[in-house]
Amino acid sequence: MQPDAPILIFDSGVGGLTVLAALREILPDAPVIFAADQAGLPYGTKSEAEIAARVAGLLGRMSERYRPRLVCIACNTASTIALGMVRDVLEIPIVGTVPAIKPAAALTRTGTIGLLGTEATIRQAYVDKLEAEFAHGKRLIRQAAPGLVTAAEAKLRGEPVDPDEIAKAVAGLREQQGGAKIDTVVLACTHFPLLHTELSQALGPDVALIDGSRGIARRIASLCEGQEFQADSGGLAVTTGPLENFATLGAVLESHGLTRAERF
Repeated sequence: MQPDAPILIFDSGVGGLTVLAALREILPDAPVIFAADQAGLPYGTKSEAEIAARVAGLLGRMSERYRPRLVCIACNTASTIALGMVRDVLEIPIVGTVPAIKPAAALTRTGTIGLLGTEATIRQAYVDKLEAEFAHGKRLIRQAAPGLVTAAEAKLRGEPVDPDEIAKAVAGLREQQGGAKIDTVVLACTHFPLLHTELSQALGPDVALIDGSRGIARRIASLCEGQEFQADSGGLAVTTGPLENFATLGAVLESHGLTRAERF
């Protein structure tokens, strides 16, 4: 493994920066490429076949170009649908992102857990499996909140967050049967932790918000244990959309150590 071989963090948009931030706390010197499929955003409204083909194809071509030591799919939707296919295609470690149902089940006191995700994520059999394995005997209330993806991306650009999107997501959880007892909410999209403050205020102080970013970072670090890192220049941000999409995110990208940008 070459010391300058990067860790490739892939997301449909820029929500995966929450995973990168957690990774920087553990591996501050690791060379990183952050790739945002902004031309394909949003994933949540696409079919499973579309997402699987797009993610596997993109990561195959990105791996050929950038030669990463490891790929992290920092997107719940892409992971729950395409993780197996990507692992079949690439011969390097692949770390996925799945809803943090296990830690939420351990934390809840009322036994009622909320889950906010994209439309595609919340309907996946993978989520059913996680619920059956880790939340048996508890209630998991799922709510699709696609508007939160747009709100999170707007917040990163310095634009105001639409309070109606926050209220809609929270009401979608609370108004379902048993929703009043929710005391733990899983943020099943890497964009959603960017709205932690707004969601916490809307849900109230007695509701804990759980996401998997730190667990993902620890998993990446364990797979890279003993490897050498050499990051001579700043990290690279890659977009499949127009490069201008990154123009308003310059300060945010630089704060994550991403000092260069290019279009894929």
